[in-house]
Amino acid sequence: MTAPIEQISALFADAAEPATFPKAVLRFRNTRWAEAVDLANLNESDWIKHFAAFESLSENLETPLALRYHGHQFHVYNPDLGDGRGFLFAQVRDTDGRLLDLGTKGSGQTRWSRQGDGRLTLKGGVREILAASYLEALGVNTSKAFSLIETGEDLHRNDEPSPTRSAVLVRLSHSHLRFGTFQRAAYYDDAASMAALINHVIEYYFPDCADEALGTSTPALFERMAQATGKMIGQWMAAGFVHGVMNTDNFNITGETFDFGPWRFLPKSDPNFTAAYFDQQGLYRFGRQPAQGLWALQQLGGAMSLVADEDDLSQAITAYEPAYQESFAAHTLALLGLERAPDLRDDLLFLQEYYGWMTQSGAYWPQTFFDWFGGAASVDRALASPQADLYKSTEFVKVRLHIDARTPVRPERIDHTYFQAERPVDLIVETVEALWAPIADDDNWRPLEAHLDRIESARLAYDWPAAPERAQRTT
Repeated sequence: MTAPIEQISALFADAAEPATFPKAVLRFRNTRWAEAVDLANLNESDWIKHFAAFESLSENLETPLALRYHGHQFHVYNPDLGDGRGFLFAQVRDTDGRLLDLGTKGSGQTRWSRQGDGRLTLKGGVREILAASYLEALGVNTSKAFSLIETGEDLHRNDEPSPTRSAVLVRLSHSHLRFGTFQRAAYYDDAASMAALINHVIEYYFPDCADEALGTSTPALFERMAQATGKMIGQWMAAGFVHGVMNTDNFNITGETFDFGPWRFLPKSDPNFTAAYFDQQGLYRFGRQPAQGLWALQQLGGAMSLVADEDDLSQAITAYEPAYQESFAAHTLALLGLERAPDLRDDLLFLQEYYGWMTQSGAYWPQTFFDWFGGAASVDRALASPQADLYKSTEFVKVRLHIDARTPVRPERIDHTYFQAERPVDLIVETVEALWAPIADDDNWRPLEAHLDRIESARLAYDWPAAPERAQRTT
C-alpha cells in the first residue's frame, strides 16, 4: 500500500535519515501485533533490518518522516517542536482494516532535534514496553510497544546513572497526529493546511464526520476527538495511571495513550500524586488529569477555529465531560467485574464511596481492584487478602454494600489462575526499578520476561470484549 500520510507530508513532515548503530540486539518483539499487521513472517534478521536499520517495508514509505507540530508544554506555547528523536517509519493496516502507524523513538537526530542526540536509553524502552503492556492488560486504549532493539551506544543523561545503554523502540499507534499538529497550522494562519489536515483525519480515522462543508464537518470531528480523549482519561483514572506530561503535543487524534515519559501507576489513591519530578507545581498530577484533558481540547478547538465557527466548536467540546464520566464509571466497574447501574448517577455514587474510601484508608490500589473482582463472588478471596483487615473496618461497610448490590459480569473469570494468586501484577515504581536492576547489573532479562508473562496472564483473565484497540502482546 501507499502510505496515506504522503497526502499531507509536504505540509506536516520532513524527510529523516535513520542513525547508524554499532550493534543491534533484539530485546522485544510484539508477536501478537506483528500477526495483526501481517509482519509475523519476518525472521530475526529481517526484523532487525526493518526496525533497527529501517530498510523500508514493501510498498510503503521510502523515506521516514519526522512530523512537525507545536504544543503547549506546561501551558507555555512552544513553536519549536517536532519529532526530534523519532520518525514515522511506515503505515500498515491491521486485521480490522484500521490504519496504524509504525513510529520510532531513539532512531537518531532529525531537523527537530535541537540540542538532543536523538537517542533512547534502554531503560526508557523497557519502561514503555511495561507501561503499554500493562495498560492494555487493564483495558486502557494505548499504543503498543512493537519492537525494542539494543543499539550498543553509551548515553549520558542527567536523570539516571550514566553512561547508560541505548536502544531504538518502534511503537504501533493508531495515528501519531497530535493536537499540536493542528496548532502548528493555526500558528501560521494556514487555513489551506488546516483544511487538508482535517480532511485527511476525517477520511482515514473518522469517516462518519464527512461533510462537503468544512465548517460543519470540523465541529463533528472535534466532538469525536473530545469523546475519544474523555474516554481515554476516564480509563486512566480507573487504572490509577498518571501520564506525567500532558502537553498538547502528547495527545493524539484518536484518544490513544502514547508518548510515555515519567509515567507512574498509583500505589494508593492520592489526587496530588505527581509522576514527573520536574512538575513541581503538580500541573499534571493525578487528580488534575481530567481538567487537563479539557484544557488541551480547548487549545485544539482554538486552533480549529481557523476554519470553523467558534460557537459550533464550543458546543462540540461539551461532549468531553459526559464521555469522561461515562468512561470513568464504566471502566471502574469493568475492572471490578461488576454490572453497570441503569442510571449513571448511581454509578457515580458508587465511585464516590469507593474512591473516597480508597483515599481515606490508604488501601493498595492494585490489590483492592484485584481482591474485589467479581464483587460478592470474591468475598472469600478478599477476606484472605494481605489487606483483609481494611475490609473488616466499619469505614468499608458502605463500599461493601455497593459491591454486594452489583451483579458480577462473567464471574467464571474469577477461576482464571491469575485471580487465584494472592497478589496482582503491578507496575508501581518500586516494581519497575526491581525489574530494571537485573538488566543493568547482570544483563538478566528473565525477571522482566516473567513479569510480562504475568501481565499477559492478567490480560487473558480480564478477557476484555473483542475490539480493535484491545488486542495486545504475545511473545
